[in-house]
Amino acid sequence: MKKYKVYKNIRKKAVIFGLPLSLFALMMISIIASLLIIIFSFSLGILSGVLLMNTTLYVVLTKIAHKPQLLHLGKAFPKTISNKRNSNLSYE
Repeated sequence: MKKYKVYKNIRKKAVIFGLPLSLFALMMISIIASLLIIIFSFSLGILSGVLLMNTTLYVVLTKIAHKPQLLHLGKAFPKTISNKRNSNLSYE
């Protein structure tokens, strides 16, 4: 009999196929767009290209989901906010 693991961290972050909801939505939009491309221009090259593109996108999104620091560029706000003028004069 197959046993299923209970997902207890649902409040922490909802995950579908190993992706958070926003990245999963991006993946679904990509799949729907690729299905439209396949329907309106059916050829073996396009079929293999779309399959490769979706697979690559899934791998990249799972890497981003597991290591969010890959897209972290810097802090948006400084640690302190002050009205004091920045001066290059040294008073010592």
